Amino acid sequence: MPLSSHGPLIALLESLILIDESNDLAAMYSAFVDAFSLLAQLDSTIIRIVLTSLQVSLTALILGTLVGLPLGAWLATEEFAGKKVAIVILNSLMGVPTVIVGVLVYLVLSRSGPFGEWGWLFTVKGMIVAQFFITTPLIAALSRQILEDSWKIHRETFMALRLPPLARLKWLIWDCRFSLTIAILAGFARAISEVGAVMIVGGNIDRVTRTMTTAIALETSKGDLALALSLGIVLLGIVLVANIFIFMVRQMAERRYG
Repeated sequence: MPLSSHGPLIALLESLILIDESNDLAAMYSAFVDAFSLLAQLDSTIIRIVLTSLQVSLTALILGTLVGLPLGAWLATEEFAGKKVAIVILNSLMGVPTVIVGVLVYLVLSRSGPFGEWGWLFTVKGMIVAQFFITTPLIAALSRQILEDSWKIHRETFMALRLPPLARLKWLIWDCRFSLTIAILAGFARAISEVGAVMIVGGNIDRVTRTMTTAIALETSKGDLALALSLGIVLLGIVLVANIFIFMVRQMAERRYG
């Protein structure tokens, strides 16, 4: 068949492609408009999901900080057998896939697990436990690196003053408070954006354990792009605010201490 005979067919295919593309663009535009409309109306579903996410992530962050900072400070200042092995293990825990953490927490909290009697599986408490084990190694590892550098500078001064170990840790943490804030906010960013562990442990139950990340995954699969986009915008906004705060802390530290 001559090539010229394919001309009408090619033109028809091109027109169909253009129609599909225009329909896709229209659908995308409509989804964004609906998403901003939901945000402007302060949709109750969005507010409930956002509050659940913040409750889980902030609680896990506080607990992770209370454990991670002292652990990082202890590893930075104390010498003991197996310290290098402990540091390697701690650094490795930062890279453990969150779904693995979720599976392990699920096994521990399930009815056949050692803590099944607590009834924390598919609850906010169980999700907090999962995010605690995700954020703590990160905060501990980053704080150890920060405090270790400061310890090398102030070690002789602390030793000359004969400060007890607890007092040394307290003053060292206070001296590095601005840098440690960055480590803590990094833990928050990891917690708020986590999806695998909370999906497994929480079950993504509506009005109970649904967070922003799990809701985005669910609503996208269902085709409700407006709700997914609105939650994504809120999540990006929270992360952006956290990064702006990190920048402000750095600027404050540079102006004050050079």
